[in-house]
Amino acid sequence: MTKAILTERSLQQARWVVEDVPLNDIERLARAHDLPEIVARLLAARGIASEQVPGFLNPTLKDHFPDPFALKGMAEMADDLAQAIEDNKNIAIFGDFDVDGATSSAILYRFLRHLGFDPVIYIPDRVEEGYGPNTEALKSLREQGTDILLMLDCGTTAFEIIQSGADMGLKIIILDHHEAEETLPAAWHVINPKRKDDTSGFTMLAACGVTFLACVAVNARLRTRGYYERKGLKEPDLKSFMDILALGTVCDMVPLTGPNRLFVRAGFAVPENRLNLGIRAVMKVASIKAPLTTYDAGFALGPRINAGSRVHKADLGARLLSSDDEQEALTIAWTLDDCNKRRKDLQAEMEKQAMAQVEQQSMQDDPVILVDREGWHPGLSGLVAGNLKEKYGRPACVVAYAHSMSGEREGRGSGRSVPGIHIAQAFIDARAAGLLQKGGGHAMAGGFTVKPEKIPDLRAFLQDHVRRQQESGTINIETRIDGLLTVRGATLSLVSLMNDRLGPFGQEHPEPVFALTNLRIHKADILASKHIRVLVGDPEGGPRLKAMAFRAVGTEMGEILLSNKTQSIDLAVTLKINEWQGRQSAEAIIQDAALPQSEKSSRTLLAETA
Repeated sequence: MTKAILTERSLQQARWVVEDVPLNDIERLARAHDLPEIVARLLAARGIASEQVPGFLNPTLKDHFPDPFALKGMAEMADDLAQAIEDNKNIAIFGDFDVDGATSSAILYRFLRHLGFDPVIYIPDRVEEGYGPNTEALKSLREQGTDILLMLDCGTTAFEIIQSGADMGLKIIILDHHEAEETLPAAWHVINPKRKDDTSGFTMLAACGVTFLACVAVNARLRTRGYYERKGLKEPDLKSFMDILALGTVCDMVPLTGPNRLFVRAGFAVPENRLNLGIRAVMKVASIKAPLTTYDAGFALGPRINAGSRVHKADLGARLLSSDDEQEALTIAWTLDDCNKRRKDLQAEMEKQAMAQVEQQSMQDDPVILVDREGWHPGLSGLVAGNLKEKYGRPACVVAYAHSMSGEREGRGSGRSVPGIHIAQAFIDARAAGLLQKGGGHAMAGGFTVKPEKIPDLRAFLQDHVRRQQESGTINIETRIDGLLTVRGATLSLVSLMNDRLGPFGQEHPEPVFALTNLRIHKADILASKHIRVLVGDPEGGPRLKAMAFRAVGTEMGEILLSNKTQSIDLAVTLKINEWQGRQSAEAIIQDAALPQSEKSSRTLLAETA
């Protein structure tokens, strides 16, 4: 499909483009599946073929559940772990400190606990130990009698540490989804859809998805062996873990395509009275009501569950989701809420200092931004890097300093990227070049450990690596516009229709972005000193629409929104349902803005009503 350019350069330095979808394709899709025109248009624009539509719109566990044995090595791992369970081996869990690690740990813990085990869950301290496994932790677990260690959401590139664990006598099973190299560590088993020899096509999975499929596979082997019959046990209700799985999948920001779309739809459909106690507790603390949405998970539940790891309480998230004690879960949830408030204060000061460093050292136009400073909190590097990336529209890395388990001072870095730049590959290559001690992650996010004296060389390496990834001398950011809309057309029924038929939305299946053009701003206010709320209308009059621009104060877009009360403006927005005093209405969330060009190509508006 060809693309039409709506705006060459927005206030956030992006080009707005819209897919030119043939009308005949839209009509055929609508007729074949009895779809509203707008739903068919969005599906066609996103490349969903007609035969894929039923499974995409309504995936079911019965018809669309992925085959866990399609993952390379899963059959052998399931055989060996099932035998270890029958032999009553001592099993422990080592999970990463983020939400994906916490949910993975909770899923596996609940599965093993049903079988009669009480495995230790070890979550490394984000500040003291850093990302991934470390030799001291493995030594401690081995001294506690661990025979088999399941390593979740980490380990794929920890070659030396995995080897040290194997030398201690640990049988290590890695269940991960981070980028893999040509060779694998010396673990007993490595299950990772990003292995170079894996042909499952499940590269979209988070670690919690890999862990869940591993539980399904081991459960199948135990059933075949007659384990449950001999033990007089019922099989575990693996479907009862779907809400935990959905939470981890959304919070790790993996693509909501393929199995992930099924996991999230099924998990968020769980009735409130059957939700995991820990999830319910955080919902209560955050004033979130069922049914859960991806927004709730990503912006209310996830940050709280993650907050403990940022302030030296790394295991709280896994404990929360593993608990079956209502009072304990609520106590942990309130503790995490306090951790999250503290995290916000620390992050605000760290961001202020990071942005000052960018400006003072004129990094704004570098291919990749890299800032570092003594005294910064390593647990906040990723969040600050993400906001630097958003502000400057280019990959950003933030390095904080801490001491390793051996007492050596080291830099703990996190990076966040923009579409088209694979940041984790840059870290992997930097490690291969001897500039990093650890490095890996995803295309859009990653982490690394660096010796302080290597920072200048690392900065030069990353600049060159990112520059070579670019197709031209500057980063070309494109905002994909799903269609044009009028204020009159931005209705509650339209938002409900999109949510019901096309949701859940997330990575690689984002919320539809609409362009509202030639708007008049009738009112503009600042909220909480950093957000901007505007009331907009079409130039010919009619209804008005509330729109929010988060964290816009102090930006060019924010200044124009606050001052542009008579001139016209174009907005790129997503739509959401706003509830206030029992009433619902459509509200726009501003993603970008542009000043109208003097000459614009003719455009076709989407239907004004769903």
